[in-house]
Amino acid sequence: MGRTQTLVQFSDDLIERLDRYRARAGRSRSDVIREAVEQYLVADREAEIDRRLVEAYTRRPPRDVWGEDAAKRLIAEEPW
Repeated sequence: MGRTQTLVQFSDDLIERLDRYRARAGRSRSDVIREAVEQYLVADREAEIDRRLVEAYTRRPPRDVWGEDAAKRLIAEEPW
């Protein structure tokens, strides 16, 4: 997998915090930043999937297969 170098500007405070973290973790800035971006994008993708699921269920709610209506049907069908 190829890599592309990019320039990202950070505030002095953010660089200090990043450097403290990467020093404790024994990792490079690049490694920490790559992982952080990857985690951010995964979380964003999961949030988008959740949003689409909610939208779909809002448009077309599922049938109540095991809920109260199903229980009433089951009781009505049973020859007690």
